[in-house]
Amino acid sequence: MSDDKQPIIVKKIIKKGGGHHGGAWKVAYADFVTAMMALFIVLWILGQDQEVKEAVSGYFRDPVGFSLKSKAMIDRTNTSAQITTMNQNDLERINKEEEERRFEEMKEDLTEELSQDENFVSLLDQMEIEMTEDGMRIEMLESENDAFFELGSSVLSQKASKFLELVASKLANFPNKIAIEGHTDSRPLNSGGSYTNYELSTDRANSARRALINGGVSLAQIDEIIGYADRRLRDAKDPYNVINRRISIILKYIDR
Repeated sequence: MSDDKQPIIVKKIIKKGGGHHGGAWKVAYADFVTAMMALFIVLWILGQDQEVKEAVSGYFRDPVGFSLKSKAMIDRTNTSAQITTMNQNDLERINKEEEERRFEEMKEDLTEELSQDENFVSLLDQMEIEMTEDGMRIEMLESENDAFFELGSSVLSQKASKFLELVASKLANFPNKIAIEGHTDSRPLNSGGSYTNYELSTDRANSARRALINGGVSLAQIDEIIGYADRRLRDAKDPYNVINRRISIILKYIDR
């Protein structure tokens, strides 16, 4: 063998493990940190007001729609971040639609209950319910056969009182404010003096208010008592027509 040949040296590299358990502890630690983060987020949400909770809930229900339709604003100068989930117009529209749906349900419920009570079936034709820009308007129209008040009087008939108390049992389920309007025809009062149709229409609205409260409406719900006299005639061509004598109850939309 030639002396100038180099010996062949074989090196074996032995890979050693990363500690007692390799890298498994890192995965466990990451899971722990994630769980803690989730806990802190839940605790933070629980401490926020209802608007923030609804915003978070809306995101998880529809994250795509939420991101497209809403404008989220986070005020970093405030320690309790304020989140605006929708622009005000969208929020008002959605809330108004929900109120209208509930109003329609109440209308159907009230009409059905009245139709099943023989004492009130005759009054169904004298009740009109419609949606207006202010809310839901319930009108009680007098007729030749069923007058809610004696001519020139603000004392409700017994049937009218019971009818209003039934209406009140439905209105009491709403947090909305209530306005009550009194209307007369154009017949001048025979009493003379300063007591006019304005005073009479206001007194009749107040009589309706008392009947509604007896039926369960809270005093805090009553927002307005208005006497229009004959300034809002339903039949302007015949100012003496009996249908001009009426009580209007408006269940207002909640102010936004």
